[in-house]
Amino acid sequence: MLNETHRTDLTSWVESAQLPGTDFPIQNLPFGVFQRESGGPAAVGVAIGDHIADLAGLWREGLLDDLATELTAEQMGAESLIDAANQPTLNRLMGLDPSLLTKLRRHLSIAFRADTAVAGRNAGVARRVLVPMSTATMRVPAEIGDYTDFYASVHHATNVGSMFRPDNPLLPNYKHVPIGYHGRASSIVPSGTAIHRPTGQTKAPDAAMPSVGPSKMLDYECELGAFIGRGNLMGSPVPLKEADRHLFGLALVNDWSARDIQAWEYQPLGPFLAKNFATTVSPWVVTLEALAPFRRQPEPHADGDPALLPYLDDPADRQTGAFDITLEVLLRTQQMRDGGLEAVKLSRASTTALYWTLGQMLAHHTMNGCNLRPGDLIASGTVSGPTPDARGCLLELTWRGRDPITLPTGETRRFLEPGDEVTIRGRATRDGFAALGFGLCTGVVG
Repeated sequence: MLNETHRTDLTSWVESAQLPGTDFPIQNLPFGVFQRESGGPAAVGVAIGDHIADLAGLWREGLLDDLATELTAEQMGAESLIDAANQPTLNRLMGLDPSLLTKLRRHLSIAFRADTAVAGRNAGVARRVLVPMSTATMRVPAEIGDYTDFYASVHHATNVGSMFRPDNPLLPNYKHVPIGYHGRASSIVPSGTAIHRPTGQTKAPDAAMPSVGPSKMLDYECELGAFIGRGNLMGSPVPLKEADRHLFGLALVNDWSARDIQAWEYQPLGPFLAKNFATTVSPWVVTLEALAPFRRQPEPHADGDPALLPYLDDPADRQTGAFDITLEVLLRTQQMRDGGLEAVKLSRASTTALYWTLGQMLAHHTMNGCNLRPGDLIASGTVSGPTPDARGCLLELTWRGRDPITLPTGETRRFLEPGDEVTIRGRATRDGFAALGFGLCTGVVG
């Protein structure tokens, strides 16, 4: 729901929050977990411009005193917010009632505004709780108990299916049920972590026997992720109309994939070693409330598509279930870095092109009574659009290696090589509102 925190005329005393193109204006205020340059424990932070505000420090220094007073007067749990601010992960914060989080966001906005009494009387104190992003180390924002990756882009599914089944690219269930698999939470890493090339079992089409060795078809997957806020009890499905109240916020995800290992192992049970060696997640979680201006109607399904089953259909989701976020993938090889060349953009796609909304994914995930917990991660699967320049992985862009990409250095790529740096970035824009970003989701292949 839109409120005063989305006003475009808001300005901040943090000067970098006013710079054109910043990912983190005062209208964003995403949450993450960081460590200071000097070390010490991990802490919850709020991104503002090119700085991180220590959330516990904001409480200690009195910048959120008005919030504590308001919550006490309303007999709401100020102590639960303070406790969540002092944790080394976002899990406790994610699990709070959404009404508490709305109040926290409003008072954070007030604290950072240039025209409020809070800023005026606490300017010196406020600057003591700011940490330059350039000096901080970012962590995975939550302790992720479970991770589920979906297959929600019909364009991606059609492209991949066409490689193997040209006459029947989509399997019969695709437009009836959100397809997903359970990934490996222990190998989710923060942006900037080096990615090792996995070893696995593969089988060439003309080989009599499989062999073991490093993957020769290492790929990225450009995805949108969602962190679960309030969980649900085992045996208690979350209706689609309530899904938003169980989603805390969104982040960027790169589900690294070894396509040659995947091709041999995925039948009959699906992805395994081809996927579980590494998944990169961006460090900042943009809340659903911050993204309220960028909700929109999902792209209509094609004529002749089957009707949705009742548990996957809701009037509100039909109107505003999609998020208008543009995802871009950039590649910078070792030779490009050595030569001082900028990264080259490989693709650009919008999450509005997803066949299934995040709400539908969550509703389906829990419809059998599966219990989700605060900090669990679900991801969209590769986000691809209808045009060749909107394909969100190299498998599609090079059509399984048949059509290599030529880079500015003259290098070619079918799949990723040692030293390749892959960066995913996301941006939400809409006329009449401040644009928001997600920071970077980056990894370098070893």
